[in-house]
Amino acid sequence: MTYDEAIEWLLSFADFERSGRFQDRPDVAPMLDLLERLGNPHLGPTTMHIAGSKGKGSVAAMVESVLRAAGAKTGLYTSPHLYEYTERVAVAGTPISRDEFARLATRMQRLICESPLGLDGRHLVTFDLLTSLGFMAFKCEAVNVQVVEVGLGGRVDSTNVFETKELAVITPISLEHTQILGDTVDAIAREKAAIIAPGCAVIIGPQAYPEAEAVVRQRAIEVNAPLVNVATEYRWGVVTHNRRSQDVRIKGPNGILRATLPLFGKHQIENAATAVASIEALGKREVGSIPKQTIADGLASVSWPCRIEVVREDPLVIVDGAHNRDSARRLAETLVEYFACDRALFVIGCGSDKDLDGLAEELAPLAVRMIAVRSEHLRAMDPRRIVEAFGRLNVDSELVDNVPNGVDRALAATSDAGFTLICVAGSLFVAAEARAHLLGLRA
Repeated sequence: MTYDEAIEWLLSFADFERSGRFQDRPDVAPMLDLLERLGNPHLGPTTMHIAGSKGKGSVAAMVESVLRAAGAKTGLYTSPHLYEYTERVAVAGTPISRDEFARLATRMQRLICESPLGLDGRHLVTFDLLTSLGFMAFKCEAVNVQVVEVGLGGRVDSTNVFETKELAVITPISLEHTQILGDTVDAIAREKAAIIAPGCAVIIGPQAYPEAEAVVRQRAIEVNAPLVNVATEYRWGVVTHNRRSQDVRIKGPNGILRATLPLFGKHQIENAATAVASIEALGKREVGSIPKQTIADGLASVSWPCRIEVVREDPLVIVDGAHNRDSARRLAETLVEYFACDRALFVIGCGSDKDLDGLAEELAPLAVRMIAVRSEHLRAMDPRRIVEAFGRLNVDSELVDNVPNGVDRALAATSDAGFTLICVAGSLFVAAEARAHLLGLRA
């Protein structure tokens, strides 16, 4: 198969990421069956498994960057991608090639084409195949450490296939995907805490909900897994910042670490503290102690686009994947505290199932104007709804047909009216399209 044919084949399976519907299954038996047919490529490397509602991708990227700086040959599996499916599978900091992706997909297709069903007749889903492909790539490249981000939840996620692992990391948990994971923080925490395996080290990041921490702690006790609570064992803060990075200070059991972090917001310092705690715990169990300077070097070189990312400086243009009340609040706080923003022109596009009202209520106080757009994503929201939501909050709003035109309209408006900041937000897909347009990339 070619790369395009491989993508077409993968998407011929049930795809909850694109459809919004999750394949109903009580366990990961179909995924385990597929991996067994493939020779269990997920087994062997040191494994760090990361779940949570917020920050898990950032923590995964930070940890991988530090391990790579320390000389490890790393595999990083994350989702979703911004532009190419190949981005989800990175070896030594570089996404695998289209040719390699197609080769691995072809091999997988040959092994399962006679029976596209998993155990007990339950269908495999696209995410099962993508995750398996990631493990295949890591095995082919002989990585010695794999950092694996959970896709959705944890208990029946395609990544939850390790009987043993060195580290389970739980980032902040909040209400999300309630129709799938449960309608309480307690229920969602149980789904995510299920990645904690017997005897593995557990790192729990700062939690806004005590019940989430209690669930994770109880799970760790049940499976005899030692737990490190970042909120009680670490302290962190920003020293200074500019338009490219922030200098941070993290104090933990091993002393004080100072580092430059090319990601903005206080929440990213929390994520960095969680990453440092994870690295230090892994050092005790597996890879050996990593010097503070190496940790700082790894944090300084981390790349995680479309997370409050500055993509242009004159005028200042920031893109971010904020899509609900919590993430919009973090975005607004960061615009004020890091960029001295008292008014901004927003370009907003959302997924059809996202918290539009929460997003609008958090951003409206800063919005001198709002341009609503529709992304190319299958589940993009009708931009007329966005205009209505911001209009109810007395924000001057207009509709533009697509993201590139919306960005161009915003740039023209700043030139005419002297606005100093443009912020593109509402979904990761909209942020990625805007970023590609501004940087001349192929979206």
